[in-house]
Amino acid sequence: MLAFVTLSGRSVRLEPLSLAVVDDLVAAASEDRSTYAFTRVPNGRDEMVSYVEAALAEQAEGRTMPFAIRWLHTDRVVGATRLMHLEYWQGPMPWPPGARGAVGDVPSVADIGYTWLSASAQGTGINRESKYLMLSLAFETWQVHRITLKADIRNARSRAAIEALGAHLDGVRRAESRGADDTVRDTAYYSILSDEWPIVRERMHARMGLTEAA
Repeated sequence: MLAFVTLSGRSVRLEPLSLAVVDDLVAAASEDRSTYAFTRVPNGRDEMVSYVEAALAEQAEGRTMPFAIRWLHTDRVVGATRLMHLEYWQGPMPWPPGARGAVGDVPSVADIGYTWLSASAQGTGINRESKYLMLSLAFETWQVHRITLKADIRNARSRAAIEALGAHLDGVRRAESRGADDTVRDTAYYSILSDEWPIVRERMHARMGLTEAA
């Protein structure tokens, strides 16, 4: 199990997801659910408890690192996100292929996903800064080889946000999963590689009004 970490930025703080923030998450998810056309977000307290418990179970297996997103401007929890699909390439290969053997200390690749924000927090820059904090942890502390991001191909807003980071479109997987609207969805896959991170970081710094340290 990876150690719990808190990631702090200028306007957001990513805190370890826990059952203690369930009511805050329920309030955030209830503001305007029409904004979740392409994103599956828990609806009501029972669904939110199940959502958090499932995330914590995956974290205990070393497969995910989930966060609650706190907007420092209001000191409110306004959504959630996570580093997920953590893969560990150190040590012997598990047998048979695909078996879940012991995991390593540090992930080799990861996805960023399950990101959602309250309606009032959307379009505020919170999503960009949250991504920046997780990318920095993954590339600079874990030294992962790749970060994957994906979105429903119809979700123009989410895809534009991913592309604005400088992520590379790897392709579209057709009929990839069940969509949030209960249709069969095609999914656009994007990636950022470790040797691309310095350019992506500089681009994100410019968009967030930061400057590289001397």
